[in-house]
Amino acid sequence: MAKDLANFIKENKLTTSVQGKEFVNVEGWQYAGSRLGIVPIVDHVINMSTDSEIKYQAKVTLFDMRSQHTVGAGFAICSNKEQGKKFYQEFAIASMAQTRAIGKAYRNILAWIIRAAGYEPTPAEEMEYGGNLPETKQAVAEPAPMKAVKTDQPTPAVAEPMAPAASNPAYATAQQKEEIIRLLNHPVVTRQEKTKMLLNINKLDQERATQAIANLKKTIDDRENGQVAA
Repeated sequence: MAKDLANFIKENKLTTSVQGKEFVNVEGWQYAGSRLGIVPIVDHVINMSTDSEIKYQAKVTLFDMRSQHTVGAGFAICSNKEQGKKFYQEFAIASMAQTRAIGKAYRNILAWIIRAAGYEPTPAEEMEYGGNLPETKQAVAEPAPMKAVKTDQPTPAVAEPMAPAASNPAYATAQQKEEIIRLLNHPVVTRQEKTKMLLNINKLDQERATQAIANLKKTIDDRENGQVAA
């Protein structure tokens, strides 16, 4: 698994270099978790902003699809007071808090597998904090722009989720995410479809989550009855 993970991270360029060391981006941590059947669920995102600062805290729990139990958790914050984030919009600050919390949750239980794959056992997103960067770089260092990982074309069972554009998006509820995970565990859903949806589940707003649940139910019903999904 460590070799497969190392190849996946290398092929998709999912690392950030700091002082000559390679730190894995959150997509790499998500891939490691998905290989073990462990997916992240955003419990809450708390607005801690003041008149002079945009600041969000997020909590993420890790759900083991095999045992149907929570196996880990992580907290993280993001603020526009951080180096390089002065002009970030509010939704971007909230989104980064969630991204960091996902990486932190996985780091708490999967650091060993990332280390075995040859990388530093700290999520790259944590290294964006100014205090974690080398002193000589603090005045000029800017976080690398986030890049989307290329994936195959959407399969019939899973529609490509779109990130909400609103400043305060109504993200999918925990109940909606649990229902999606339950449906993804159905034997007629392919591993590729499951992985694609799980990697994007925290980008869904409530409307898209409702659509995803309906699409999954229809696909499962069609396949169980020997029909081809539209």
